[in-house]
Amino acid sequence: MKFAVIETGSKQYKVKEGDLIKVEKISGTKKDISFDKVLLFSDEAKVLIGKPYLKDSHVEAEILETKKGNKIYVERFKPKIRYHKKKGHRQWQTKLKITRIGSTS
Repeated sequence: MKFAVIETGSKQYKVKEGDLIKVEKISGTKKDISFDKVLLFSDEAKVLIGKPYLKDSHVEAEILETKKGNKIYVERFKPKIRYHKKKGHRQWQTKLKITRIGSTS
C-alpha cells in the first residue's frame, strides 16, 4: 500500500490514495492541486525519506469544498474580581480528496 507524508499549512498529514482530509484554507479556484513538499514516500518495495523534502515526489489532490470548521471557544477568567470574557473562532478549512501519489525515484 502506497502512502506519503506531506506538509501544508505548517502541518504534516499522512495520506493514501482516495483519502479525504481537511487542511487549512488553500487559496485559489483551481480544482486540482499538487503538493511538492513530500517528507516521506512508501510503497510495498521501498521507503524514501526526504532531507527535508523529496525532490521527485508529488501528491495530487482535488478540492471538494472550502468552508469554516467547528467553533472553538476561548475564555478569559480572573478569579475574585468577577471578570470573564468569552470569544469564539471558526477557522477556514479546505476538504481534499487525494487522487494520486507519485514518485519517480
